[in-house]
Amino acid sequence: MALEPLSLSWLLQLGLAFFLLLFSAAMIFVVRLKPSCGCETCQTFLTSRWALEYNNLCDWYSHLLAKSPTGTIHVHVLGNVITANPENVEHMLKTKFENYPKGKQFSAILGDLLGRGIFNVDGDLWRFQRKMACLELGSVSVRSHAFDIVTSEIESRLVPLLRSSSDFDLQDIFRRFSFDSICRFSFGLDPGCLAPSLPACEFAAAFDLASKLSAERAIATSPLVWKVKRFLNLGSERRLKQAIRSVHELAEGVIRHKREHGGAHGDLLSRFMGTTDDDVFLRDIVISFLLAGRDTVASALTSFFWLLSRNPAVVDAIREESDRVIGGDREETVTFAQLREMHHLQAAVHESMRLFPPVQFDSKFCENDDVLADGTFVSRGTRVTYHPYAMGRMERIWGEAPLQFAPERWLENGVFKHKDPFKYPVFQGGIRVCLGKEMALVEMKAVALSIIRRFDIEVIGSGQAPKFMPGLTASIRGGLPAIVTVREGRF
Repeated sequence: MALEPLSLSWLLQLGLAFFLLLFSAAMIFVVRLKPSCGCETCQTFLTSRWALEYNNLCDWYSHLLAKSPTGTIHVHVLGNVITANPENVEHMLKTKFENYPKGKQFSAILGDLLGRGIFNVDGDLWRFQRKMACLELGSVSVRSHAFDIVTSEIESRLVPLLRSSSDFDLQDIFRRFSFDSICRFSFGLDPGCLAPSLPACEFAAAFDLASKLSAERAIATSPLVWKVKRFLNLGSERRLKQAIRSVHELAEGVIRHKREHGGAHGDLLSRFMGTTDDDVFLRDIVISFLLAGRDTVASALTSFFWLLSRNPAVVDAIREESDRVIGGDREETVTFAQLREMHHLQAAVHESMRLFPPVQFDSKFCENDDVLADGTFVSRGTRVTYHPYAMGRMERIWGEAPLQFAPERWLENGVFKHKDPFKYPVFQGGIRVCLGKEMALVEMKAVALSIIRRFDIEVIGSGQAPKFMPGLTASIRGGLPAIVTVREGRF
């Protein structure tokens, strides 16, 4: 009897799914048992049980990179060169910048989510978006405006919210705060995620899932695995497609609202809307800047308060400095100028990101055969990853006790001093250095100071090292549960 078309389609999908399972199992077997080279590093990588020895895969990479004489390893089975050598980072981000683009491979992994946004493109599209963003973010007056928005969000929402109860997931609070702030600044819209009721944020949930599943593509054994799953609309790729659809709909809603209702015209979205009518391109821009403004700041603040919970002396030093700079009235709001005078706070924030960078590693793809600064040969098409997380743990870079949280390593005679950006590539470096760096630092310092001066924070389970979830930025599995109490005499 002839099969119905629907049955044929179903059998085809079943057959392809079965092939995918066989292929995945074969690849796992090959990766575990058949390394493409016999080098000690590769063998160690393949046969180790890192999950039993380390909290995070990045900690295992840090271990391998610390053992390497050059600070570079070549994981042949993954076709990936990974480095924690500052000279190699400078080589990639500055000296041979044009030879290390994001690459088509990277764009394919994140293309469904980020499209043609600034973090997923090279060449003219990247230059155009960077130029427009630079016009918006480069001036002191714009940074001052951003500071005013952040201060308003702190005083009208964050502080009253923290006073209203005692138990919070600080990671969730910081995500809500940074989402409201970036939307108000970049798009002239206020989503109100940090309202007292802590409303469910559909965009944030969809974005978190899309970020997690997109990141899992990057660590897949073979791109063919996720591409076949996407073709068949199976498993994680099915969920990713649904999450991205929600993200796109909400981003498109931001653009429609802007067109219909106007509002502030000095924001980033208005500037881009004045140059193009391509709504898909505008949608990709919105998503990219939400990624930059929400996730990185929230990640950095979460790690910062985890570290402070283990280092009360640093909290005391920041409080003493704030009393000296701002004055005895603990309820007085810090000014933009005063914030720049707080060197110990600045040092503590930088030290926190040295140990826990919001973006733990970043990859480029080699355009043409090259030799890195440490002599490592890189063939065309190879993925080259530099690893800020591992670099922050390198004794050869930071001296003795690199795992110690020590803000004083950033101070000279009490004054904050910047480090070599290729030694500390938390904000990248060279031509791709983060344009929003100063604004992000201002936001982080303002939030941290407002909480430190007014509240005592007890992080639950601070004795255990954080475990990070897969994602485009670092996020702690299980959040950061904390007990927040008002300091005596503050209100």
